Amino acid sequence: MEKKTSECQVIVVTSGKGGVGKTTTVANVSTSLARMGYRVAVMDLDIGLKKLDLILGLENRVIYDIVQVIEGECTLKQALVKDKRFPELYMLPAAQTRNKDEITPEQVKELCDQMRPEFDFVLIDCPAGIEQGFRNAIAAADRALVVTNPEVSAVRDADRIIGMLESAGFQDIKLIVNRIRPDMVRHGDMLSIEDLLEHLCIDLLGVVPEDRNVVVSTNRGEPIILNSRSNAAIAFNNIARRITGEQVEFPTFEEDSFWNRLKGLGRNLFSAR
Repeated sequence: MEKKTSECQVIVVTSGKGGVGKTTTVANVSTSLARMGYRVAVMDLDIGLKKLDLILGLENRVIYDIVQVIEGECTLKQALVKDKRFPELYMLPAAQTRNKDEITPEQVKELCDQMRPEFDFVLIDCPAGIEQGFRNAIAAADRALVVTNPEVSAVRDADRIIGMLESAGFQDIKLIVNRIRPDMVRHGDMLSIEDLLEHLCIDLLGVVPEDRNVVVSTNRGEPIILNSRSNAAIAFNNIARRITGEQVEFPTFEEDSFWNRLKGLGRNLFSAR
């Protein structure tokens, strides 16, 4: 199947802090885009700590990795792993036994330039932190998504990442808040979406509620978006739809003033575009 769009979007998905759900976000958003008929490639740049292949359930199909492509041991086409369940989804795996310093931002740019004619979207799974892996991941990206959860330490690290992205010249930076618990927000035990937006000063792309089914699906190597009854699945699917330019209201996951406020907030943000 041919790509649906004339221009490929390269999107880096990053976070300051590890463990906030960045790789899970990449896996589910990319799968959702592929199910919508877009040709999608995911690039795992978390070299040495790779897990994207596990979450996608593709670990047994990996033959080559990104470092081998760069070093000329194989072609890009040979290294790309096609997901048999979703024909439009491909993964470029990270190397397990190498380190992030073995590739450069220029080499990542070159790989992305090779992929642009073939794909509608390239999603880059950026390693946590601000070292060489971060510089590699942002080098070729057109847009950035910052994933955080409502913990103070995660928000502090996200703020630093946003500052670095702005310094690197990024104009399009969006926020995804993962593992929000409306009951804790309501009781003042968790930062609210309003608090996060006021502190981070970037637009909101999506909010993913805490959902124990995510852990189950991750352990099975099955994206949570395949579970139609999951609130997290609804959220990830909506994030993918917003990435394509569709205006999507935030769903009311429960009859709660928190979600009603969020629904209005999302409407205001996207109608301003």
